[in-house]
Amino acid sequence: MAFRGWRPPPPPLLLLLLWVTGQAAPVAGLGSDAELQIERRFVPDECPRTVRSGDFVRYHYVGTFPDGQKFDSSYDRDSTFNVFVGKGQLITGMDQALVGMCVNERRFVKIPPKLAYGNEGVSGVIPPNSVLHFDVLLMDIWNSEDQVQIHTYFKPPSCPRTIQVSDFVRYHYNGTFLDGTLFDSSHNRMKTYDTYVGIGWLIPGMDKGLLGMCVGEKRIITIPPFLAYGEDGDGKDIPGQASLVFDVALLDLHNPKDSISIENKVVPENCERISQSGDFLRYHYNGTLLDGTLFDSSYSRNRTFDTYIGQGYVIPGMDEGLLGVCIGEKRRIVVPPHLGYGEEGRDGEVPGSAVLVFDIELLELVAGLPEGYMFIWNGEVSPNLFEEIDKDGNGEVLLEEFSEYIHAQVASGKGKLAPGFDAELIVKNMFTNQDRNGDGKVTAEEFKLKDQEAKHDEL
Repeated sequence: MAFRGWRPPPPPLLLLLLWVTGQAAPVAGLGSDAELQIERRFVPDECPRTVRSGDFVRYHYVGTFPDGQKFDSSYDRDSTFNVFVGKGQLITGMDQALVGMCVNERRFVKIPPKLAYGNEGVSGVIPPNSVLHFDVLLMDIWNSEDQVQIHTYFKPPSCPRTIQVSDFVRYHYNGTFLDGTLFDSSHNRMKTYDTYVGIGWLIPGMDKGLLGMCVGEKRIITIPPFLAYGEDGDGKDIPGQASLVFDVALLDLHNPKDSISIENKVVPENCERISQSGDFLRYHYNGTLLDGTLFDSSYSRNRTFDTYIGQGYVIPGMDEGLLGVCIGEKRRIVVPPHLGYGEEGRDGEVPGSAVLVFDIELLELVAGLPEGYMFIWNGEVSPNLFEEIDKDGNGEVLLEEFSEYIHAQVASGKGKLAPGFDAELIVKNMFTNQDRNGDGKVTAEEFKLKDQEAKHDEL
């Protein structure tokens, strides 16, 4: 209760406070019942600020008469009492008794009639000339001049980039009230909070509090209610006029306009050929998230990753980032999510909207074949090709004859099979393409070359 009603002009006040920490013993010698008496029953170890005249406070209380009879309680209403201090919104005794309190401090206040409701009282509630006792617990304090407060308690040694307006971020947080009560936590949901910064997707205080953070940084952001959920709260977990404290750890950061970035770690002195679109590569890699969490590694499987590049076999960022690499080169490729696994991520491995970091080492590079080809000739094609394959001269070529001939051309360097595929399967498919009637043999009439530029003829 402690609401504003009629009261006589306040006389000079003897306001005595014990400026100690920890459990406070009752204070003796505070004067007669005509004076305000304050007992600090509990003072928290940490008290970054205390109530001043003009502050807005939220507190719980129990109001009793000297005989212990309760006349009011905020606990019974399951709601704190929210009010400005020192602006005449409270009875004089409470206005004065709240000054100097810390959040989580508990005070027992004895208010004489002249600093409460005087000789008139409140009809049906407070008899005339009543001494009032209040057991007060301060929950929240802020001022209309407050701004967002930021306390960075961990910053990584390397910070190549910080959050700017329009960036997309992924972070973990614990959200508490000023008294430490938890109201929300991404850790409990085991899922990061993913959002754009500075475009109105967040409460204004969080939009401001996240700016300038590095990936790996941890900071505490304290937000006054008018930069959070204001007078109405969020309608669920956050009451009106509540200050909010967020303990934030930034895990990921990118901008939708980002492209891949490449950092060369090791570049060999001699480089006969760099990788090009269509080439077949064998490489090792470690794949991590931006905060260093490992999500995949070819080293752990003890097997290289083998693929063509520039043909959509890998994510777009890797297709682009693997171009121009020499055998023996090591490089770091950073891939934004729109060139990686996007908003959906990869189930069980990569979260949605995650920036990916690949540390790669190229072990082998094989020039690829022209698009659509599985075998090419490295030189001129014999005009008597069918006769050379048909060694027994019976006018029919079986799979065994065809396979023996193709492998001989590859072994001698006259022909080339597409790298990265099962050689026997390629040869079988080539034979099937020539066996146009499907009878298991190829005749001279069926046998034809696939037209292509010089030295790229294919069966």
